Amino acid sequence: MNITGSQVLEALKEVKHPEKNADLVSLNIVQDIVVEGNKIKFTLVFPGSTDPFVNSLKKACVQAIRSKFGESVDIDGNIDHRFAVVRKEREILPGVKNIVAIASGKGGVGKSTIAANMAVALSRLGYKAGLIDADIYGPSVPKMLKLEDARPMVTKINNKDMIIPVENYGVKVLSIGFFINPDDALIWRGPMATNALKQLIDQGDWGELDYLLIDLPPGTSDIHLTMVQEVPVTGAIIVSTPQDVALADVVKGISMFKGDNINVPVLGLVENMAWFTPAELPDNKYYIFGKGGCEKLAKEYNLPLLQQIPIVQSIREAGDSGEPSALVENSPVGQSFIELAKRTVDEVEKRNQQMEPTKRVEIKHETTFKKYTPGKN
Repeated sequence: MNITGSQVLEALKEVKHPEKNADLVSLNIVQDIVVEGNKIKFTLVFPGSTDPFVNSLKKACVQAIRSKFGESVDIDGNIDHRFAVVRKEREILPGVKNIVAIASGKGGVGKSTIAANMAVALSRLGYKAGLIDADIYGPSVPKMLKLEDARPMVTKINNKDMIIPVENYGVKVLSIGFFINPDDALIWRGPMATNALKQLIDQGDWGELDYLLIDLPPGTSDIHLTMVQEVPVTGAIIVSTPQDVALADVVKGISMFKGDNINVPVLGLVENMAWFTPAELPDNKYYIFGKGGCEKLAKEYNLPLLQQIPIVQSIREAGDSGEPSALVENSPVGQSFIELAKRTVDEVEKRNQQMEPTKRVEIKHETTFKKYTPGKN
């Protein structure tokens, strides 16, 4: 079969952009078509600094090409994309496609462990990942990613000092822990903590990222408000253990993100320390903190349960040694984090297809978090 560029354009006229209600060809998004035998390559050029439908449109293009030319056509992995203009509302992080907050209602549930492993898992899956350690009062990400001795460099961009994130395991990282003595206690008032977070966001030279994860402090605080005011957060993931006292605080977290003043989508819940399995009894599960608490809460609030992570000694050891469990291929724990990353990607894509992009929050008065009731808000 002799395939021409004109035929490729005709096939792609069937692919409509969900937001613009027009096909990709008429929008001039399809460019640089190259046909070599049965191999087809082209680039999708989107106006703006990001587009929430990039991945779904790529898949639709593959389907349209195969529908016209058959399954033997070589198209997988041959569709590139880029952005033509930086939109003003995303000037702070112009190259970041999705911003995901990792939150917890209370401390001690393993939120930072989840955030660090998920960032590594995203990198292993081929995504460009970054991680901001915004847990100002207990920055543990440097230790978990073997970056305790790292000190970020500063460069000038357009006469502005910018901090170059340090990188390990394919993940770009900035943490307040890079700028303090780890043996010193942080005694900061609210404005000092929020200014530190602003600096990590505003002055981080993050470049192009598919996902920027923000590891938040436990609870609901000024740090959370600062984050949603500084950047348009794609969605939040809430981490909890199964016991009732932790789940009660999860509800507060859901209320905060889904409240009228914030209105950030909750992508799902992660149940950490879901059960304990001794190494010598691999088929046994002991539900030390209760069974299925997050699963029940997820159903009540109509949210996905993204993953259940067991209590495993190797996760603690990996965090202490700075070699995350997500690095261990073919291990059950490593696969749990890979599956968590995959589920998160799916939920982000679904959210981007079904909802408008999140806008930065403008809070002009003192904010209270109204209780969120399933089905009523």
